[in-house]
Amino acid sequence: MISAISWVPRGAAKLVPVEAEPPTQEEIDEAIKTIAQHTEGGSDADEDDDENGNMEVDGAGEAEEEVDEVAQAKAAAKALAKGAVDDVADELKELNMDNYDEEEEGLEIFSSGQGDLYYASNDLDPYLKNNDDDDDDEEIEDMTIKPTDLMVNLLEETEDGDLNMFVHHEVPLADFPLCTAWMDFNLKGGDKGNFVAVGTMDPAIEIWDLDIVDEVQPHMVLGGHSKKKKKVKGKKAKKYKKGSHRSSVLGLAWNKEVRNVLASASADKTVKIWDVSVGKCAVTLEHHDDKVQSVAWSRQSPEVLLSGSFDKSVAMNDMKDGGQSCNKWSVEADVESLAWDPHNEHSFVVSLENGMVQAFDKRTASSNSNSGRPTFTLHAHEKAVSSISFSPSTPNFLATGSTDKMVKLWDLSNNQPSCVASLNPKLGAIFSVSFSNDSPFLLASGGSKGKLKVWNTLTEPAIANKFGK
Repeated sequence: MISAISWVPRGAAKLVPVEAEPPTQEEIDEAIKTIAQHTEGGSDADEDDDENGNMEVDGAGEAEEEVDEVAQAKAAAKALAKGAVDDVADELKELNMDNYDEEEEGLEIFSSGQGDLYYASNDLDPYLKNNDDDDDDEEIEDMTIKPTDLMVNLLEETEDGDLNMFVHHEVPLADFPLCTAWMDFNLKGGDKGNFVAVGTMDPAIEIWDLDIVDEVQPHMVLGGHSKKKKKVKGKKAKKYKKGSHRSSVLGLAWNKEVRNVLASASADKTVKIWDVSVGKCAVTLEHHDDKVQSVAWSRQSPEVLLSGSFDKSVAMNDMKDGGQSCNKWSVEADVESLAWDPHNEHSFVVSLENGMVQAFDKRTASSNSNSGRPTFTLHAHEKAVSSISFSPSTPNFLATGSTDKMVKLWDLSNNQPSCVASLNPKLGAIFSVSFSNDSPFLLASGGSKGKLKVWNTLTEPAIANKFGK
């Protein structure tokens, strides 16, 4: 299942990536301990909450029961696709989540000592499978992807103009990946880097260096479980690191203007602002009453942050005052995703669980919990609209992906949306769509079948006629 897609800009990656040294036995043991921590239940309190004036509101000293891992998995799957019950059920069946807590202490994922965390060569990895036969209906080759893999793919254009995609390398994750955000802030010093933040079923956010292949540990981890444990009613319980989320991380957004800043949305009902230069949470926002599914920074006003929640609201916070000023818009259903219009600094679009897409103007914001009405409401799909993406260089061009298995392309001119083209890419329930910044008519899509497809939308006559100029 592909739940998130992030494009790496052309030229951002090293021409020749660095190959990581094979892990030592000590590193392997540490990785086993890290994964083992995720399988242990219990409750916890964050005793180390910030005391120096940061706007941390996690409730220091209060014991909290941790969400059961199985229920967490099912809740996250539901968050990704409420309407794709059958597809998600199949994925969870493969993960055997019902027997998650009954796995042996030794963890079969490392059954051969190094297991599928690390292989000396790709030939030894049973999960790597490339299909040599081209599918006439597919523009790229199919590939088998483990649910806990972060796949790094390369897309190239052949001499005859066809698109060719292949797996460059993969990153092993300890938990089910739910969201990603690419960042060029160099965590190692210097000008720019090539990193990706990954949100998973675990409350931690992992940041990986994409210029290193065969790495087994993230470069940085934001939040998560502490190695120390405390006793709650005579039992050992998990302890969270200072500033950590307390549940799954459902959404991530990197601030392209203030490049050391990352926002995260969580099933714990909070939004957190992280300073990745020091690896710490700077601000915690608690303005939603249910799971927060999506976050997005405004490019034109980089201090403004949107967040969308299952409480049927979208919130806008101005981080110049630490996020204290908050304006809200009510929407018709649970928020699945949201995006600022890159061609209109005042406009943003929200996709909903009931198949609707709504647009709003931030100038209608007020301190009232029910700000202005939408500029348009569109019945885009028959099921949840799980993802939306604006073309970065073509005004009024929007893509939507849904758990009804369809990807649709829209013309939003004059706030009167019309469907210009649609496609069933044979990916199952669609969980993510994303336009490329370098080739703005290329749209990547991923879904419940664990496959990725790149669609050159300019090959559609209606798109070429409407937006080709």
